[in-house]
Parts: sequence; structure tokens; C-alpha cells
Amino acid sequence: MEKGYVQVYTGNGKGKTTAALGLSLRAVCAGKKVYFAQFVKGMKYSELNAEKYLPGFSMKQYGSECFIFSEPSEEDIRLGNEGLKECADILSSGDYDVVVLDEINIALYYNLFTVDKVIEAIDNRAAGVEVILTGRNAHERIIEKADLVTEMKEIKHYYEKGVEARVGIEK
Repeated sequence: MEKGYVQVYTGNGKGKTTAALGLSLRAVCAGKKVYFAQFVKGMKYSELNAEKYLPGFSMKQYGSECFIFSEPSEEDIRLGNEGLKECADILSSGDYDVVVLDEINIALYYNLFTVDKVIEAIDNRAAGVEVILTGRNAHERIIEKADLVTEMKEIKHYYEKGVEARVGIEK
């Protein structure tokens, strides 16, 4: 791609990671290479199997367990910072056409690293690299930086009726 844009999927509604995965599938099917980084997440999700099925798709998690109902541990902070450094290198390498920073907005919200470091990584990316940032509570500076921002708004969710995350649908 001549120019890579910055896209943000945020909001309280379901579908941010799913939208980024859909975009990733489209890119891979068009012959592009995708790196999908999952911040904060360390749990097993079905999409972790995508590398087996999609040539040109790479995925790595930069988290231990989900801490969003508590405070991040030193290990969470360490993993997040290592992940951001690795992703900054990937962004600047030009080895991938699309780089997804899944749940990076949550990582910022919990102060795993600074917004300045994220913006620096975006600014130093190779020409033509599309960057996707997901997660609730997108920082205002990330929204300003973005070329496209989509807010997922929850209107109704079956989770409120006690439906747990289902394999192949939510995880």
C-alpha cells in the first residue's frame, strides 16, 4: 500500500477484536502480511489457531491473565512494555502490511506504558503499514492521531442474561 492509515475500534460494545480479525482475514486473502498483537490478553482464544490456517498471519499475546477487574501486576506491566517494544520494531521493519495492536487502548487505560510511546511507535512505522488499535477507552491523543475511528456502542448483550463467552463466538 502506498499509504498506511491508522484505524481505531473502541467503545463499550462487542466487536472490536472481531472487526480487527475480519480486516486481518481480508488483508491475508489479498496477499498481505498481518501481525496481530494482543495486549493484556493471555487467555486461550480460538483466534490463536489462525496461524495454522492463514499463511501470512502472525499472532502473539503480550499479557498473562486478564486483570481488568483488578490492578495490573508487575508482570503485566513488564509483558506490556516488552510487547510494545517488539511491536514498535515490527511496525518500523516493513515486514508486515497490517499491524493490529489489539486491546492496546486498555493497556494505555491501565498505564502499562505511556501514550507517547504508542504514538512514537505509530509515527516510526514503515511507509505503507496500516495500523489498527482496539480496546475500550481510547485515549484522546490516539483518537486525534487516527484516520478512522469506529465506536462500538452496546445496546443489548446476552452477557447481561448470564451467557458466558462461547468458544468460536466470543473466544
